[in-house]
Amino acid sequence: MVRVLATTQETHMTKTRSHWHPRYTLTPAIARALMDIEAARAVVGQTSLPPAAEAELRRRARIRSTHYSTRIEGNRLTLAEAEQVIERKLAQFHGRERDVSEVKNYWNALLRVEEWAAKKMPLTEGLIQRLHALIETGARAKPTSYRDGQNVIRDSASGAIIYLPPEAKDMPALMAALVEWVHIAEKEGLPIPLIAGLVHYQFVTLHPYYDGNGRTARLLATFILHRGGYGLNGFFSLEEHHARDLEGYYRSLAVHPHHNYYEGRAEADLTPWLEYFAKTLAGVFTAAKDEALRYAKQGAPAEPEELRRLDHRARTVLALFSKTDQINTSQVAVTLGLSERMTRVLLNTWVKDGWLFIANPSNRKRAYGLSVIYRQYIDGLSAMDKK
Repeated sequence: MVRVLATTQETHMTKTRSHWHPRYTLTPAIARALMDIEAARAVVGQTSLPPAAEAELRRRARIRSTHYSTRIEGNRLTLAEAEQVIERKLAQFHGRERDVSEVKNYWNALLRVEEWAAKKMPLTEGLIQRLHALIETGARAKPTSYRDGQNVIRDSASGAIIYLPPEAKDMPALMAALVEWVHIAEKEGLPIPLIAGLVHYQFVTLHPYYDGNGRTARLLATFILHRGGYGLNGFFSLEEHHARDLEGYYRSLAVHPHHNYYEGRAEADLTPWLEYFAKTLAGVFTAAKDEALRYAKQGAPAEPEELRRLDHRARTVLALFSKTDQINTSQVAVTLGLSERMTRVLLNTWVKDGWLFIANPSNRKRAYGLSVIYRQYIDGLSAMDKK
């Protein structure tokens, strides 16, 4: 369990190595939330689920994350419509082409974030720029540069200034400071959920792009959580809870009454935001834990040792064999949301581990089969799929 001191003493990171020094207090409320997060994380980590159940929980959470994060920014697709777009059952909604594109882009960016986190890629400005390009433009887009002008946020009805972010000329230094702070915070052992929350806050506060800042901030928080071991097997959707309490979400981000970054926001006390973020994450993790336990109770007896050896990716791929005798690289890449290159590496590893074998060695039509030992468990998966 993470050890957190609940005090009223203001917490500072090492000042000699970073230009950003977020001000906050580790309050009893934050400490309780962190303990709840750890408790839920431990339960999920110890809960054995059938591979098909894990895959379904993960799929549903990803769809909710995609729908609600884009909905916060005004996307008009319903949850059901977003699911149709993601599963390619219906890709056209007349007059809502931009909404469809946003959902597709966010879904693909979420899968890429999970891939980067699994590879333990460090947070860099280059990664942030690649992520924003995925969200805004799509898979083939080049990394996007920061804005070159001001991006004032106004009230849509009155035209009054709601927030005036930093000037464009300051953006490179401010973003570099944010990235450097993350590296320092990780080395100093700051709890991962707090790092995720502070990065989320600072990114939307800097507002480094003309559009897509909120979606990028939420995916950066997801990236940090997954990379730091708080991915919870992909069973949670933090975006959904922000969307369901949109007023509270925005109110918590506005930590200072002055609308100008240089006249309050830059040095604001971030304790209220961190309390909101930590409590929300604790609620999200607890709900995901409860759902996982419900699925576990519906399942069969405890899984055999062979299945417990498989991580969540291997278990997801195992579930594919409930509907087919052989799989190929493309199928696995789509299922896991990985590049084909990384998928081939995983498949080769699993062949060496002995639970897969090469059924067709042809380079063009290479296919993989399931070993006899693991084939015996597929009947249970097939039965679950029919429920």
